[in-house]
Amino acid sequence: MLGTCVNAAAILTGSFIGSFVSRGIGEKYKNGLFDALGLATVALGVNAVVSNMPKSEYPVLFIFSLALGTVIGTALDINGRFHGLLQSAKGGSRLAEGLSTAILLFCIGTLSILGPIESRLNGNNTYLLTNATLDFVSSIILSSAYGFGIALAAVVLFLWQGSIYLFAGFIAPYMTPSLMAEISLVGGVFLMSSGIGILNLRDCKTLNMLPALLVPPLFFYLLQLLR
Repeated sequence: MLGTCVNAAAILTGSFIGSFVSRGIGEKYKNGLFDALGLATVALGVNAVVSNMPKSEYPVLFIFSLALGTVIGTALDINGRFHGLLQSAKGGSRLAEGLSTAILLFCIGTLSILGPIESRLNGNNTYLLTNATLDFVSSIILSSAYGFGIALAAVVLFLWQGSIYLFAGFIAPYMTPSLMAEISLVGGVFLMSSGIGILNLRDCKTLNMLPALLVPPLFFYLLQLLR
């Protein structure tokens, strides 16, 4: 769990630095920062989709996953419930947007998923320490725009990676390159959706799409049962 603890600590530290720096940033610079952050998030999402599309063995699966996941997420109103939890906080709606982006950025990625497995099975924390470095920089940028509330993503990341770490022995055989490609495709779309929201182009309610992440693992599991 050392790597996960370092990763969570990196986000907390980065959030503190970013929120402290933001106090001296004027409104027009903050608006510029939102634009830059939105474009960067879209770029990361596009990169994830483009780089993983050739690896996909089932090119239509991510579309089906997004469609089914969004229907389930909308029925559960995940986005509305999440915003409701943060409504009492200062700038709650804006914080919810930034926090949802942070959670997706920190948790839905190859390093964040494979890192705890590699740490548990082989005692290798390289993936997690690399991820911690990236998250440290990202949390500074996000918190400078949205405030220290971004630090809450550290709690989510700790629970996420901690769960993967605990169940690594069971999960590892199923985390094939094919499955990771499908999960990364869906995650890439999530990031593009978040970026579009930050740019105020359209509120895609990205959190309602989260159940889509469960569809590829379930699909691959059913395939194994049928073979």
